[in-house]
Amino acid sequence: MSLSLDATQLDRYSRHIIMDEVGPEGQKRLLDGSVLVVGAGGLGAPVIQYLAAAGVGRLGVVDDDVVERSNLQRQVIHADADVGVPKVESARRFIERLNPDVTVETYETRLDSANVEVVDEYDLVVDASDNFPTRYLVNDYCQLTETPLVHGSIYKFEGQATTILPGGPCYRCLFPEAPEPGTVPDCATTGVLGVLPGTVGCIQATETVKLLLEAGETLDGRLLFYDAMDMTFETVPYRRNPDCPVCGDDPIESVADVEYTGGCTVGGH
Repeated sequence: MSLSLDATQLDRYSRHIIMDEVGPEGQKRLLDGSVLVVGAGGLGAPVIQYLAAAGVGRLGVVDDDVVERSNLQRQVIHADADVGVPKVESARRFIERLNPDVTVETYETRLDSANVEVVDEYDLVVDASDNFPTRYLVNDYCQLTETPLVHGSIYKFEGQATTILPGGPCYRCLFPEAPEPGTVPDCATTGVLGVLPGTVGCIQATETVKLLLEAGETLDGRLLFYDAMDMTFETVPYRRNPDCPVCGDDPIESVADVEYTGGCTVGGH
C-alpha cells in the first residue's frame, strides 16, 4: 500500500493499531479505502460518522434532500444551523470537522439509472436509502459490477441489515419485487424511534469496516432483524435464488433492463 502513517495518525488511530486484527496495515487499508454512502439521513448519518472516525480515506455521499428540523431527532450529523442546507453539504462539513484525513465527494442528486455508474469509483457501497427503487437499483448495479454492498432499513421500532457480496445471494433473492407505492408507509406517516437508525447504521458501518479490513464474518447470506422494543436480535439465513433475475443463472445484462419505479420489476422475467 502506498500510504504510511504519520505521527498524528499513529495517535489518532492508536486504539485500532494496537489490535492484532487491525494493526498499522489494517489502518492503512482503511485510509486507502473508498465507500459510497447512498443517503445522508437516519441511517447514513451514523454510517458517515463512524466511517469518517475510523479513517476511511474517501467517502462519497449521495442525497438530493435538504436538512429539515424534523430530521434532527435522529440524523445526528446535522444540526439546527444546517436546516435548509443540502444534506450532502452538511455531511461534508461534519466529516471535515471530524477527520481531516478523509476526502469527501458529494453528489446532490437522487441515484438513478443515468448516474448509478458513480458506484464504479468506490470499493463498496452502503445503502442507507429510504425508498425501494433506490434499494433495488443499488442492489442490481452492485451485483452486475461485483461491488460489495451493505444494506440497512428501518421501520418504527424495527430494523434490518445484511451484506451482499458479488455472486449473491442478493436483495432480490430476499424480496423479488418491491411493494406497490403507498402500501408501505414512510417515517413521516408512522414515525420512527430516534435512536433506532443509530443502532442499524452502526451495524452497517461495522460490516463496512470489516469488509475493508477483510476480517471477520459478515452478514453475507444472513438477514439480521433488530427489535428495539423487545431488545432482541435475530438472524435468518437466506440463499441465492437460481431464478433471481440479477444474481441467478440467467441474469440481466444492464440496469437499463429494469423499471425502477413502482414495484421495481425486471422486464422479461
